[in-house]
Formats: sequence, C-alpha cells, structure tokens
Amino acid sequence: MHLCFTPITADGRLSAKEIIGNRTQLTNWQDEFFAHMVEKFPNIERGESASITGRRHIPTRVFKQAVSLTRQAEKIKSALDGINPLNASKKADETLALLHRFFPGMERFETQVRKYKREIDSLEKENADLAKRAAAGEKVSISRELSQNKLRSDYDSLRRFVDSLPEEIKRQARTPQKTRNQEIG
Repeated sequence: MHLCFTPITADGRLSAKEIIGNRTQLTNWQDEFFAHMVEKFPNIERGESASITGRRHIPTRVFKQAVSLTRQAEKIKSALDGINPLNASKKADETLALLHRFFPGMERFETQVRKYKREIDSLEKENADLAKRAAAGEKVSISRELSQNKLRSDYDSLRRFVDSLPEEIKRQARTPQKTRNQEIG
C-alpha cells in the first residue's frame, strides 16, 4: 500500500522536512502507522525494511531499460525476418541503424546489471529458499522474487538475442556510423 499526502505545516507551508523529518524519523513514522493499522486490521503484513535486510533498491529505470531493450530487440528481429532478395539492401541498412541504437543501450544495461549482480545473486538465493519454504506450505510473500526473476529473464533473453546475431553484423553495428560510411565511400 502506498500512502500519498501533501506535507503542509500548520502555517500553510509545504515542508516534508518539518512534517516527517529525516530518514530515521520517516521509518519511525512508518512503524507507528503500521502499529495503528494492525490494531484495526490484524491480518495486515508489512514488508521488511531495507535497514534490516541490508538490501539495496534496484531503481525502476533499470527495469524500464530492460523493457525498452526488449522492444528494440523485437524490432531488430522483425527487420531481420523481413529481409528478402528484393529488399536486402534497404533492410540491412534499417537493421544496422536499429543495432547502432541497441548496442550502446545494451552495454549500459549490462553495466547496470553487473552493478546489481551481488544483490540479484543474493535475491536468487533467497528465492530458492523461499521456494523451498513455499513448497513446505509456509506463508511467504513472493512479489520481490517475481520482479527480480523478471529482470534476470529480460537480461538473459537480450543476451541470447545478441549472441544469436552474426559476428559480422555485431562488428558493423559497433563500428561508428561515420567510419562505416567512410569505408563504403
């Protein structure tokens, strides 16, 4: 559950710092809110605090990056599938243009994934443990597991796609456009 509100002071000013304070005070506020809510709704659960678990947040932009790259990969696959003897030259240029945009994004995404690899590995281990507990009939929350697995799946799919491309196309796509044009001319 997300609680949205506007932190307005008694004298009508907007000030989150005065209403909530710092990160520690925000955590205390959340704890107090949960304590109040659990009195009314005893079955309500609260997620584990990052301060307790030591987990780092994986930003939404990383997930959005995966979605964007997946869409680009689909366009590239479509362009490659549409090549025939009559349109080969035009489709090759179109595919290379798409690949020139794809590879830098893919490289940035790989850098991000490496940055979060330790966290992902830890979550995968936790996911395996949760799967064992779930099989044993324990009540567990698996939404975190699903989002991490989605990120890993997107990355693996994109990696397989890149690996499936012919080396010549990858080499041409990684060559800057100006250099390639100079080689042709």
